[in-house]
Formats: sequence, structure tokens, C-alpha cells
Amino acid sequence: MAGAAGALAARVWAAGAGAGAGAGAGAGAGAGARARAAAALGLRRALAGAGAGAGAGRGAAGLAAAEEAADSGGRRANLFTAVNEALHEALAEEPNTVLFGEDVRFGGVFRCSMGLAERFGEDRVFNTPLCEQGIVGFGVGLAAQGTRAIAEVQFADYIFPAFDQLVNEAAKYRYRSGGQWNCGGLTVRAPCGAVGHGGHYHSQSPEAYFTHCPGLKVVCPSGPREAKGLLIASIRDPNPVVFFEPKMMYRSAVDEVPEGAYTLPLDKARIAREGSDITLVGWGPQVKVLEAAAAEVEEAADVSCEVVDLRCLLPWDFETIAKSVEKTGRLLVSHEAPVTSGFGAEIVAKVARECFLSLEAPPERVCGQDTPFPVSHEPLYLPTQQRVVEAIRRSVDY
Repeated sequence: MAGAAGALAARVWAAGAGAGAGAGAGAGAGAGARARAAAALGLRRALAGAGAGAGAGRGAAGLAAAEEAADSGGRRANLFTAVNEALHEALAEEPNTVLFGEDVRFGGVFRCSMGLAERFGEDRVFNTPLCEQGIVGFGVGLAAQGTRAIAEVQFADYIFPAFDQLVNEAAKYRYRSGGQWNCGGLTVRAPCGAVGHGGHYHSQSPEAYFTHCPGLKVVCPSGPREAKGLLIASIRDPNPVVFFEPKMMYRSAVDEVPEGAYTLPLDKARIAREGSDITLVGWGPQVKVLEAAAAEVEEAADVSCEVVDLRCLLPWDFETIAKSVEKTGRLLVSHEAPVTSGFGAEIVAKVARECFLSLEAPPERVCGQDTPFPVSHEPLYLPTQQRVVEAIRRSVDY
């Protein structure tokens, strides 16, 4: 244990030093100091045995071919199994890939990292202290040194202590060094969204905060097949990625998931259901809600809905949405996060400007309420199927 802790401590310290090395004149000194402070915290806890556990080509080439291959079938699996398979594939593909976070060595609170430490060793799959700023800062340093770093923040609600590391360090590393250095090997996974009983500290959807930050990619899959392909693509991508996993779907959503490694494009939305009367746009768990609402209004009122799964919020695929709106003449955007300043507002604003002459009704937003996420009143907070159906009818009757 002492030897393993020593090895981890050495790696932590090297990462902290690396974060400062790429900073350049003036601006990097603070980054290096913060990274080394996080490293020192990890070093002390690792040596004390109280915290940190022992412990190919990137880019978009071939994504279209891979997506075609991903349509070839597979076996039925739920979302947490698909994430687990993606992590197995990523760690097996590149020996320089590591996975770390709170309890990941033991499988994680949602069991997404089961079997990884046993297969790849505790030097590559290890626990960290309960310090999100340290986890992500450590990941920035590792990625800056050339490692593929996969950091897990146990709940997206607790990503905010790491906000500075993501938006001021990871997102700006390449830009501030004039392209000399980057931490593009960093992927931060975070379970997000409603779970039925999580309340205000285990149910939030904070994706919009990160879409305001050039230099990051922000991804949220809508099901198991999407999760596996998008996560592998995120890990291979030469940019830092924040990957939100809808925790309500870990066990409730089941898809045909292809065997082996495959990727799905991070810059291309998916048409989940074709239609002609109104375009419904969502991501993550809300796509299933939109599909259910679309089926209901088609059966009850013969309204044909086209459902678009955005997949990636930064960058987002405006072209696919615009093409759909030009066909249907109507737009509805839905997400779990609060309606005010939610990412749906960005979509509506751009569509209203660029597709104004195609619109036959004002765009609709069906989102979470502008309140802290409640416990007992969760059904009143969420953008439910009923609320979506009402908005569809309002738009069609306009």
C-alpha cells in the first residue's frame, strides 16, 4: 500500500508541476500554484492512507463510418452497463488512460466503474479525496502531461467547486498558450438530473453553466447506445469534455448496444423521430419524454412531431435543427434545468433569428421551474409529458 500510495503521490505532484509549466508569462503562475496546492492535498492524504487510492489517435476522423457501424445491432444493455463498457474499451485502447474519482476503485456509487480496477490495476483506476476542485485540477495536470484523464464527479450538483478549474484552466489552456499546450485529454463525467427522490443537492442539471465557456465540449446522451458511443468519442476528442450522464436512466433505459468500441459524432444531432408538423428538441432524459409526447399527440390529434436529440450542447448542431424547423414551421425546446437562462433560450434565439420566415408560431420552451429542485414536489417541477403535450397543442393551434 505504501509503495502504491507513493507512486500515486509522485504522479499527482508531476501533474501539478505540469499544469504550471504550460502557463507562460504571468498567467500560468496562479494555475501552477493552484494545481500544486491540490497536488499537495492529494499527497498528504495518499501518504496518510485516508484519501487517494493506490493507484491513439484522437479527433473526429472516421466518426461517420463508426456511427454506421454502431447501427449494426448488438445486445440489450442499460445505461450504466453501456458507460462501464465504454470505460473498459477506453482503458484497454490506450495504456496512458486513467480513471479516478470518489469511490471509483470500488465501482462507484452508480457501479459504472465495476471491474475496472481489477482488470487494469489500481495505478490506473483509483480513488481520490472528497475534493472536486482537486479531482478536476488533478485531471487538468495529467492531461497537460499527455495522459488521457477521465475524472468522475460523483454528482453533477457537486461540480461547482471545480468550476474554476474547468472554465479558467481546462477551457483556456490551449488558447492562452497560443496552441503550444493543451489539456485536451481530459474528460469529466458527472451524473446529472432528476432521480425521483434526490432533492436540491442530487437532482440538478447544470449543463448551461458550461455552454457559456469556449474551449469546452458539453455532452449529454439520451440512452445507452448513445452513451457508449458519445463517451468513447469524448475520451478520444482533443478537447476537454464535460460529459453529463442522466442518472435516472442508468437502470431504467435499455437499448441495443453494439459490442466493442464505436463512436458517435459530437457535432451532429440525431433525428430520433421524423415528423412534419412541429420540431421537438431535447437532450439527455428529456428526449424520451418528447418521444412519448409525440406518440400521444399523433394518436390523439394526428399531429406529426419530429424529435431531435441534440447530443452535444457545445458545440451544438444548429443546421439539423434549422432544417427541421424549415420543414415543420414550429419549434419546442425542452430540458430539466430551470427555464431562465437555460440552454433552450440559446436555441430559440438563434432559430427565431435565422428561421424567422419559416416559423408559423412562436417557439415554445417546456423546462424545469425557476426554483431550487424540490423533493416532494418533483413532479410539479419537471417538464413532464403532459406539459409537453399542452405546449404542442398550443403551438399547433396558434
